[in-house]
Amino acid sequence: MSQKMVRAERADGIKSRRNILNAAASLATTEGLDGLSIGSLAEHIGMSKSGLYAHFGSKEELQLATIETAGAIFVAVIIEPTLLIDDPLERIRALCSRFLDHVERRVFPGGCFFASVSAEFATRPGPVRARVAEFQKGWMAMLTELIAKAQALGSIDAREDPPQLAFEINSYLLMANLAFVLHNEDFALERARTAVRFRLDCARATPRSLHRARSVRAGGNGEKLRAPSA
Repeated sequence: MSQKMVRAERADGIKSRRNILNAAASLATTEGLDGLSIGSLAEHIGMSKSGLYAHFGSKEELQLATIETAGAIFVAVIIEPTLLIDDPLERIRALCSRFLDHVERRVFPGGCFFASVSAEFATRPGPVRARVAEFQKGWMAMLTELIAKAQALGSIDAREDPPQLAFEINSYLLMANLAFVLHNEDFALERARTAVRFRLDCARATPRSLHRARSVRAGGNGEKLRAPSA
């Protein structure tokens, strides 16, 4: 067999695997990741079981590969478009907006892939749960780090606790995703946009909080002594 034919077959194989995993990621948000099987997926995409077996040796291997594919889609749709935003506070806003947009556009028919499989595998120890948890931790760590950077630049109040603020923001996103999928409530996404905007506005640094933060960093208490009122 010529090298050209080998390369063509390899390219076809990569394309076929990508198509299978894209279909699996979408199906997992409606049928469940545990509901994926070589047989059900083959029927869904119109491929023979033997053709699928050539790509995945086990159900767990299929599940892990599906998570990787969903993660790549999440990064491409939500995270990568925000990488050029230098202001950390504005990047947080953009990430939240793109998350809600991807739910609204039904990038995955059953809503956020990771919200769906997190609920499904929360009580099932093993490699699948570990990989889902790792992705979720990475998302929260990114939000937390951006909040801390915004504090360092003086755009978020230094009194805010970054992990707490990240938790609250992510809670708005997940609740909107749930309401949108469960009740088909479009307005839930707008409520989340309003909630995120309001919470971040409340977290913004004020001249008084900036003065306090600078004084603390300089070794003072940030407050001037005042004469008692008469």
